[in-house]
Amino acid sequence: MFAIIETGGKQYRVEEGLELNVDLLKADAGDALSIDSVLLVDKDGDTKIGAPYVEGAKVECEVLGHLRGEKVVVFHKLSKKDARKTQGHRQDYTKLKVNSIKA
Repeated sequence: MFAIIETGGKQYRVEEGLELNVDLLKADAGDALSIDSVLLVDKDGDTKIGAPYVEGAKVECEVLGHLRGEKVVVFHKLSKKDARKTQGHRQDYTKLKVNSIKA
C-alpha cells in the first residue's frame, strides 16, 4: 500500500515505515502529525485518485527531528569587471516517519 502526498509544495510517494525529509514544518520532535493532502492511494492494485485530494484519506506520521541539508554555494561574477559575490544556502528539513495510511 502506498500513497502520494503533498507537503511544502512538493509531492512524495510514501509507504508505511518510510522515513523521509520534507521542507521544514512547525512541529516538535516526537509529535504526531496527520497529513490530509493525499493525492493518490493504492491498495493492492485498487487505486483511488483524488480531484485534487482523496476524500477521507490521511497519512499519520511521527516527527523524528529537524536537520539541515548540504551547503549550496552561489557564485556571481560579472565579466570584464572586478565584481564577484559568493553566497551560501542550507535548506532546513523535517524528518518524518510514516506510521500508517488510512483511506
